[in-house]
Amino acid sequence: MALQWSACSPRFCQVGGRRIFNNIMFISQRFRLGRSKMLGFLDELALTGGKAISLYFPQGMPPARVKNLLGRAFAETAMPVGITEVIAGSGTGAALFSSLQRAYLVLPPFPIAEEYITDGYDVELLRALLSHDFLIALVLVRLGAYSIGICRGTELIGSKTGTGLVHARHKKGGSSQARFARHREKQIESFLDRVCSHVREHVEPHARSVDFLVYGGARTTILSLRKRCLFLSQFEDRILRMLLDIPEPRKAVLEKAIGTLWSSDIIEWCEEDL
Repeated sequence: MALQWSACSPRFCQVGGRRIFNNIMFISQRFRLGRSKMLGFLDELALTGGKAISLYFPQGMPPARVKNLLGRAFAETAMPVGITEVIAGSGTGAALFSSLQRAYLVLPPFPIAEEYITDGYDVELLRALLSHDFLIALVLVRLGAYSIGICRGTELIGSKTGTGLVHARHKKGGSSQARFARHREKQIESFLDRVCSHVREHVEPHARSVDFLVYGGARTTILSLRKRCLFLSQFEDRILRMLLDIPEPRKAVLEKAIGTLWSSDIIEWCEEDL
């Protein structure tokens, strides 16, 4: 069965990276699928016939072990350049589904917990991970704007979005600049305290049940909030990741961030004999 999502199907085969090893051309393409499309992708992959192998790499696996396991998948062909580093560097682990003609490397949105190897296209561990309705807290913040959300699965079940006055930096020099900087610092502290209060109000009722916490916005503002808001320290071992490329937090941005959070990255390699 030909997968509808294949980036190396004839329609897509002329795009992506190309490398040649041992008279084999590797064509690679990276793409992203949201939760529902990813589950559909796995359903189709499970129905694909032919000889294949499935490997699951838990988060934090040492590069040497990753390379050793990859030898099981690429024993009869060349190993794509960089694949070991991609897997070892993934904060959530990875799943590889490989045949002689092509390989799919999936970087899931949530951590893979255990190492697993089996013949065929065994997608059940990944399907179970993506089917679970995790309870996730999102804290999106940039100076002057914030958005806080609680979602179960991809459903937003509670949120708070607001703004706060923080003046832009003073460009003039002299004593007036120093006074303005002190005033601005107090504005920032007041803003962060306000955000902390709203985080506590909306997250505390779910604190024990939250599976993951996700930050988004400006890195320096996020770090300042984490230092100033002691309530957030209890989630240090549940931080999933930071979404640093989001615009000013708004309700629509929060909703889009949930979709991004649940998306899986896929790298596909196809082989073409020269």
